[in-house]
Amino acid sequence: MKLLVALALLSFGSVVTAAESSAPRFITALRAGRPQHVVIYGTSLSKGGVWVPQLQASLDAAFSGLVKLTNSARGGQHSGWGAANVDAAVVAQKPDVVFIEFAINDAVTRFDLSLDNVRHNVDTILDRITTMLPRCEIILQIMNPAVGKPEGDPSHRRNQDAYQQLYRDAAQRRGLLLIDHSTAWNRLLREQGEAGFKKLVPDGVHPNADGWRQVVMPVLLRALSLEPSTAVLPTRDQGAPEARSR
Repeated sequence: MKLLVALALLSFGSVVTAAESSAPRFITALRAGRPQHVVIYGTSLSKGGVWVPQLQASLDAAFSGLVKLTNSARGGQHSGWGAANVDAAVVAQKPDVVFIEFAINDAVTRFDLSLDNVRHNVDTILDRITTMLPRCEIILQIMNPAVGKPEGDPSHRRNQDAYQQLYRDAAQRRGLLLIDHSTAWNRLLREQGEAGFKKLVPDGVHPNADGWRQVVMPVLLRALSLEPSTAVLPTRDQGAPEARSR
């Protein structure tokens, strides 16, 4: 119970920038009765993360029959893959809105991506979408930090905040909506320690269904100007291990 109360408070500390005072364009379109195609693009946190079906269930509950959702994320990938595949995975889908997150895997040591590499990759992804689909809304997300993977482990992440900051900077430069979930997760780490964090992120990287529902979804739905208390959130847990980051 204590952890649940803490999480309820933590979610209100997460950061949403660029469009806090108004609903995203695709939500406004849905409220006007116009069908919308949503594309998800990112790592295993999006490919297998329960926030995706939770989001779809919430949108379907609010706008029945108006939302198509395509999950173009790929487990174990980073912004380099994102830049190389943006045409097939996003542009060809012709979405009205795309949610993008790659920071957690950009920081993986074995991928050896410099900050300059990632900055270039992010600009390539965003430039290609805005050039080919000028009416497509882009929403950037920063997810949870990876915790407990020591140096030498294949999944070790280095200097995570610096890699996350590249996405904050891109959102600010381009006036994009950024939903920064790391604020709540980092506060949970400070107040509950690694043991409290791992109750919701057992492997230190991938939140379980409770983690997505309790920490991420209230922030996400509030950023979308939806009401979290009325959302119907599935409880199905994280996807198969092979879909996860390596």
